[in-house]
Amino acid sequence: MPNIASAKKNMRKSRAATVRNRAQRSALRTALKKAKAPTATADERSTAISLLDRAARKGLVHKNLAARQKSHLSKVAATA
Repeated sequence: MPNIASAKKNMRKSRAATVRNRAQRSALRTALKKAKAPTATADERSTAISLLDRAARKGLVHKNLAARQKSHLSKVAATA
């Protein structure tokens, strides 16, 4: 355990960010699975794309990963 007040605060902030990031990453992964399913609707795909954009903007995932996933989703949509 840290003794310095600023280190304690950083630990609290880190824990809160970890919980928040885990929840957002889980929601993103769930949306991607739904969007890649053969029975996915256009609304599910657009939701996944917007979540990818937000995750990349917030630094949750790398921007190239988001671009690659979006490309894959549009390719799946075109063949469906």
